[in-house]
Amino acid sequence: MAFLKTKERSKERFSLLLLDLEEYYFEQHTAHQVTANSAKERKIRGSFKVCSKSIIFDPEDITEPILKVCLNIFKFWIYWVCYIKESNVIAPYRIERVSFSAQVSCTAVIVFILQLHRASCLEKLGDQTAMIEANLQSRLARSSFDKNSFQSVAEKPHMECAVEMVMPLVSNPGHVCITDENLYFQPLNGYPEQVIQIRLHRIRRIYKRRHGLRPLGLEVFCTENDSCSDIYLKFYNTADRDEVYYYIATFLENHVTEHTAESYMLQWQRGHLSNYQYLLHLNNLADRSCNDLSQYPVFPWVIADYTSTQLDMTNSATFRDLSKPVGALNKERLERLLARYRGMPEPCFMYGSHYSSPGYVLFYLVRVAPEHMLCLQTGRYDHADRMFNRSLIPEFYGNDSSFLENRLNLNLGRRQNGSCVGDVVLPPWASGSSCSLLNKIALESQFVSEHLHEWIDLVFGFKQRGSEAVAAHNVFHPLTYEGGIDCDSIEDPDQRIAMLTQILEFGQTPKQLFTSPHPQRITPRFHNITRSPSINTPLTSPSEDSSFEDLTEESRKLAWSNMGNLKLLSSVIKKMFLFINGATSLLLSFPDSTLKMFSKELSDFQRSMSFSNMALSSCLMLPDDKTVACSSWDNNVYFYSIPFGRRQDTLMGHDDAVSEMCWYDDRLYTASWDSTVKVWQRASDNTSSQKRSQFQLLAEFEHDAGVSEDADVMDL
Repeated sequence: MAFLKTKERSKERFSLLLLDLEEYYFEQHTAHQVTANSAKERKIRGSFKVCSKSIIFDPEDITEPILKVCLNIFKFWIYWVCYIKESNVIAPYRIERVSFSAQVSCTAVIVFILQLHRASCLEKLGDQTAMIEANLQSRLARSSFDKNSFQSVAEKPHMECAVEMVMPLVSNPGHVCITDENLYFQPLNGYPEQVIQIRLHRIRRIYKRRHGLRPLGLEVFCTENDSCSDIYLKFYNTADRDEVYYYIATFLENHVTEHTAESYMLQWQRGHLSNYQYLLHLNNLADRSCNDLSQYPVFPWVIADYTSTQLDMTNSATFRDLSKPVGALNKERLERLLARYRGMPEPCFMYGSHYSSPGYVLFYLVRVAPEHMLCLQTGRYDHADRMFNRSLIPEFYGNDSSFLENRLNLNLGRRQNGSCVGDVVLPPWASGSSCSLLNKIALESQFVSEHLHEWIDLVFGFKQRGSEAVAAHNVFHPLTYEGGIDCDSIEDPDQRIAMLTQILEFGQTPKQLFTSPHPQRITPRFHNITRSPSINTPLTSPSEDSSFEDLTEESRKLAWSNMGNLKLLSSVIKKMFLFINGATSLLLSFPDSTLKMFSKELSDFQRSMSFSNMALSSCLMLPDDKTVACSSWDNNVYFYSIPFGRRQDTLMGHDDAVSEMCWYDDRLYTASWDSTVKVWQRASDNTSSQKRSQFQLLAEFEHDAGVSEDADVMDL
């Protein structure tokens, strides 16, 4: 489950979730809590945590409660004390007004706590925040990354700077250091680890993020398809963020390509991506992250039938109308919303709440992430009668449905009818683990595949803003949209903090990815809807990961059964190459960035490979009959190994699209729109670097104009 992977770094009872929102954990010291409830004075040994707005005592004895005292409400050593995890049970906090004392052997700690106490007691929130922030920046400036943490003495540091590691609801300040081998993060407080290390060669994806409405975030993934990252960093300025991003990008052997929404759209249209995978990619591009609950990935409701004992995936009535927002599905409710909207002064909006916010995400996940809910709700669970009524999250379409069950036996309260809140009450057609499976089957169904583009128009596309949003009844508060307000332009610190807090807690609309109507998914015109998966068939019979491939199997064979009809595809095939390697095969490069291998014997595709986020302009087979070279509009040439079935090299050769190439006299010739033709020679084994291309530049010839795809390179 994506969300829960963010909780696995530490097994301690103490957690940053015990802090208030926007609070920092600075340092810890060994201490003794002194109690005098009995005739004999009692000392309890534990860890004394100093935070920006509170002090926390974490006893070594796990049967003792964790004690938290807010710095702005104590007077003469009489405090309101929060008792947390009593008897080591996760439950709402108990608060009592008692005397509290702890023995700490360091005088500097007392001085520091008094400074934080003064900051917490300032009347204006802006002044409080400014004083705490100044203290944090001073501590960061007086410290640096400990280079003794390097894995090797031969490592060469490139840069280091102050950052914050972002996790759901919390962030942790420290220093990031990047070397020629590793990315390190060292927390200022040593929590949850002294150093977090990520080897650069393991990184598969990196994304620039918008955090707190500013371009300061960077998220790093070491897997191809996981929706939860290995680390999310917030920088204090955009220049530092960009330097780390580009250093990682240029280091990687197969350099990181900034995939565009259009490139993913083409792959989805042609069946290379499932609906689930495509939505994950769009969420990533729209700055949605599992580490940021104010911008958590958003998925659509797709099922409308919650009364039947069986789901009929061939019946359109089973599915929700994806062309309308959830708030516009009920006609009577929509009429009330429109009446209020027409009479509302500027700024006008139709919905007073957003479809995705930290509160809504945790309503779904409270049974597996109760500490996050207690953090958000200041030590309490939400109202027991709260219903799920917003857009869904990826977990509903994953393989783990444990978030629907109260396996931790949490006391979530009682409803107004007196019943206890336990497991989620599921519709008749769902039971246990089959709920997520059926949701996933529905998401990949024929009906949803044909209408998903309509929902994308609303959430990520041209109906998100402007007159199209008004016509689609899809207007939210202006503050939820990217660029709706520039917080840095607000001079009053109190107003700026209040505005930012409102935006982060209310929810944010995804970044707009498309400004024109999203095209429909390509499905075979001769396909019969009755072949869609149905709940009446065994649940193990369909393969939910290959639904579109199943749909297009018949169309592939029909399209290629007559080789003489290849001219029908001439408008989409960029280049064809015939080679004989045991059997006659065709290599074809397409404008959707894919290279396809077609077998004449089987009359079907053998492989389909995607290298870039832009079109492939040509392809050719190298003399070894094992390596295919593909030129791309992204300025690069890619080399694909047929025996190993993977990309083995990338040649970053031009400043503009590579339009044509050829192989002559053991040399590679490439032509580009940048008005140059370059000659390359394969490097010998002892001169090629593991991180650089296997080809060396021999010569470069300038041309009067950009070289088109129709030109003959050797004639130039």
